[in-house]
Amino acid sequence: MSDSARDVPPDRPLEDRVGQELDRLEHDVAALAGPAWRRMTDGEPRWPASLAILVMIALQLRLPDTYTPTGRYLLPVLELVILVVLVAVNPRRISRRTTLSRTLGLLLIGLASLVNAWSVVRLVRVLLSGQHFDAGELLTVGANVWLTNVLIFALWYWELDRGGPGARATGTDPNPDFLFPQMAESAIDFHHWEPEFVDYAYVSFTNAAAFSPTDTMPLSRWAKLAMMLQSAVSLVTAILVVARAVNVLPL
Repeated sequence: MSDSARDVPPDRPLEDRVGQELDRLEHDVAALAGPAWRRMTDGEPRWPASLAILVMIALQLRLPDTYTPTGRYLLPVLELVILVVLVAVNPRRISRRTTLSRTLGLLLIGLASLVNAWSVVRLVRVLLSGQHFDAGELLTVGANVWLTNVLIFALWYWELDRGGPGARATGTDPNPDFLFPQMAESAIDFHHWEPEFVDYAYVSFTNAAAFSPTDTMPLSRWAKLAMMLQSAVSLVTAILVVARAVNVLPL
């Protein structure tokens, strides 16, 4: 019997040992190449961001006409058309960045931002006008605008951080705009981790709920300003609207 045969335990097939060695080799190569968020990867799945956009469009369609700038259907339909084009460019994974996809992505989020900004301004005008309003409707519209605000800023963070998902997949920009905990953690192995849309949605939600960053820090100036703007919108919709609707604030 050869030495190599004697080295294989009877309860451990050779295939298992070879698989373990290959996994260890892959881990070592990844460690030498750097974490996944700094190198070329397959790109993140398209569906989480697409689902968030569909929810955002559904929320816009539920707004009364008086809280939208062009009626209830025009801009949501346009956003849906843009989403269809974006999915056609990268149907499963966002593995590349093109001028078309980048422009359309920013256009879609920009349109949604304008609609939500109009809704916020309209809400404030209703509050300050002293006119009669239905408290239940105001609470519903305020919650709608607040949740839409969370989704919109999640999309902004996701689309702008290091050039967007397509650019992050190529690993061309090593300087992040957001410092996630996994990027600074050394005690746990995060070599295969990279931020995806769910991570940016979490950042957006916690910033809107706490009015400040929680575990993820903005590094670039645009990220700081964006989080500050989101907190301001959240403050208006979550505190001023709710307080007025339950008659806590005087007329």
